[in-house]
Amino acid sequence: MALPGSAGGRPNEAPLSADVQVRVLRRISLATLTLLALVVLLATCAPRAITSLAAAALPGCRYEVQLPAERMPLVALTIDDAPDPAGTPAILDTLRAYGARATFFVITDQIPDARLVMARIAEEGHEIGNHFTTDRASIALDSASFERDLEASGSTLHQYGSSKWARPGSGWYSPRMVRAMERSGYQCALGTVYPLDGTLAWPWLSSLYILAHVRSGGVIVLHDRGNRASRTARVLGEVLPALRARGYEVVTLSQLASAGR
Repeated sequence: MALPGSAGGRPNEAPLSADVQVRVLRRISLATLTLLALVVLLATCAPRAITSLAAAALPGCRYEVQLPAERMPLVALTIDDAPDPAGTPAILDTLRAYGARATFFVITDQIPDARLVMARIAEEGHEIGNHFTTDRASIALDSASFERDLEASGSTLHQYGSSKWARPGSGWYSPRMVRAMERSGYQCALGTVYPLDGTLAWPWLSSLYILAHVRSGGVIVLHDRGNRASRTARVLGEVLPALRARGYEVVTLSQLASAGR
């Protein structure tokens, strides 16, 4: 492929100077090297070591479940930022195709536009978790605002059944937040496998990361809503059959926690 301004370019375009062409090639090379470095980083870092340190520093939030060694491999699948009337159905279709279950962490302000989707989540045996009323960093709220937000979202979710798990927006939490969640009957829940799918628009990379780092008793975190929903459906289409081939059962958080007990 010719660079703009080279022999293959359009006749009316002013040719780029050699210096400009060199800079363009350097930028392309830098972007390629950055991508390769990111792939290596995501493929080789140890997420469980990081989450173990976080759990020790800030106790009270569930990251994973210790399972008996003889137990068949289990992994919990969680989907943040549901529901999305356009995107969630494709995720549900993929889960149904592979007999998998998930815990959908719901932002309740999105429910009015997706009531049928919420009903389908419940009807198809998935679990609903509390992801608060809006998409924002929960840790930025003062104590009173945090508790009001938790109560408001919980009240909305009650019509879809009991909800025992809460996931703070953006994943950051503090001891006071943990205590507030416990007073309201929730267990704080995060995870061990974060493929950064909310930021990186490369389903193949998310799939690679999950399959490289999944372990029995772990918790996968993916995202719903907008373009992320379609990417999650594509990721699950790759990951679920691969996990099945490895002998894994993909379950809800509550199912995983019960197996640990």
